[in-house]
Amino acid sequence: MAQIDRNSVCLVSGGGRGITAQAAIALSRQYQCKFILLGRSTITQPEPEWARDCDGEMELKKRILEHLLQQAEKPTPKMVQREYKSIAAKREVEQTLMQISQAGGRAEYLSVDITDTNAVARQVAAVEERLGKVKAIVHGAGNLADKPIEKKTQQDFDLVYAPKVKGLENLLNCISPSQLDCLVLFSSVVGFYGNAGQTDYAIANDILNKTAHLIKQKHPQCHTVAINWGPWDSGMVSPELKRAFAERNIQTIPVAVGTQMLTRELASDNGRVQVVIGSPLKPPVISVPTEPKTYQIHRRLSLAANPFLHDHVIMDRPVLPATCAINWIANTCEQIYPGYTFIGCSNFKVLKGIVFDKNLADKYVLDLEKQATKDSQKIKLYAKIWSNSKNKIRYHFSTKLELVRKVDDVCSYKSLDLSQDKTDVGRENLYQNGDKSLFHGASFQGVNRVLNISSNKLTAECFLPELSKTQQGQFPVQTFNPYLVDVQVHALWLWLQHNHQEICLPSEIVRYEQLAAIAFERTFYVSCEIKNKTKTAVVADIIAHDKQGKIYSRMQRAKGTIISF
Repeated sequence: MAQIDRNSVCLVSGGGRGITAQAAIALSRQYQCKFILLGRSTITQPEPEWARDCDGEMELKKRILEHLLQQAEKPTPKMVQREYKSIAAKREVEQTLMQISQAGGRAEYLSVDITDTNAVARQVAAVEERLGKVKAIVHGAGNLADKPIEKKTQQDFDLVYAPKVKGLENLLNCISPSQLDCLVLFSSVVGFYGNAGQTDYAIANDILNKTAHLIKQKHPQCHTVAINWGPWDSGMVSPELKRAFAERNIQTIPVAVGTQMLTRELASDNGRVQVVIGSPLKPPVISVPTEPKTYQIHRRLSLAANPFLHDHVIMDRPVLPATCAINWIANTCEQIYPGYTFIGCSNFKVLKGIVFDKNLADKYVLDLEKQATKDSQKIKLYAKIWSNSKNKIRYHFSTKLELVRKVDDVCSYKSLDLSQDKTDVGRENLYQNGDKSLFHGASFQGVNRVLNISSNKLTAECFLPELSKTQQGQFPVQTFNPYLVDVQVHALWLWLQHNHQEICLPSEIVRYEQLAAIAFERTFYVSCEIKNKTKTAVVADIIAHDKQGKIYSRMQRAKGTIISF
């Protein structure tokens, strides 16, 4: 791997001020190399005589006010702040240049709009003639315009998106990655986790992440890394913001620690193209009003967007699993109420399934009605999914959902029985092995084997390989995993087929409780206790648990409607 040395020329966007400037200073201490710093601040004009030898913010603003009055201006707070920021920015850039020089490096500063393609190419080329070809890029330019998404304007979006994305494009247009020894992109944990009010910032930073992977594939000789930084403990983080971070268990990164981690990433090419340095961004708990509230969320569904549906085909038609309807509702509610967690639902009904054929509706509607409550620890909502196709309303699913701030402690399954009897049945005989086997494809083939079966109970060992995010499509796993829960219902189907040579489709769950998450790629067990069997239906309690009996989830009176075959 080519290393940065004292002869290297490193271009740093956003490098005149702030955290990126501190990064450049740290690299100068490490390598004593040459720098081209790009920034928006102008430093060519000399500082006004009246501002010299004045370092305090309040005193400097007082002098600005006096100067404006002497110029017969009618100063406003906005005018004073603008002049103050201009002087402070110039001083910070000059301080950065001085510290780089003191550390043994050499730097030139270019005042340029990084989104201006021609200006960037022209000015960088001119400096390269003096310093030499750029061998390293640190892209740290960026802006913030935090607002709720419904209040963001096109101007807000462009202000945030352009320096990150267009800026990187401009840099790589005038400096080919083929000539680089290293490329460092300053991304953010916001691009990895997302964050309220920062939709545009998340998009821009995740594009940096994806671009890093693409460049590494095309130019493996270039040490490429996108660092997803958490918030730094710098001037941008006020005491109030720091307290807000602490309430969310988000730690800030000390400047000395962050710059040290940057130099370590550059010194050792460990093959990691994307690195997350910082605490997970958990959404803040919001204050929930006690009065009722309604929501209506529209979405479009497509077969192409949901590859897993090819593994859930009934009578040659892809059908949305009932568990995906719960996932749809639960994910939506958790997004509406950050800090609250889905723990269960009651009276869940399949009214008319969603089939992905020519009758698929153009739009589906989720109606939510939050109940009035005096308990801020729990939220209950009525939910219904419906569509209007060809002026005909169809109701598909309904339930009552529960969210809580704190999940109760787990409990144990008292009737645990993992013994194996003579009816031991393995995976090879369970799925797509004739008309009487389970129809599910690979995405849902989670029952490894049936351990024991009787006239009123079945116990199965289960394991489901992880589905990629692409495979999960529009139904990603958050708190509720629809793919693993669908596997649990297979136990009821297997019991019915074995004892009565019949099959069923899920139609109702009186109560579903989720006590702990089950992970992909982990063995778990399902105990299916039959409560009632008639000619048209079968009802059971279905409990998912681990080998010691710790309960992950339980369905009470899950009903399957018997169908003929």
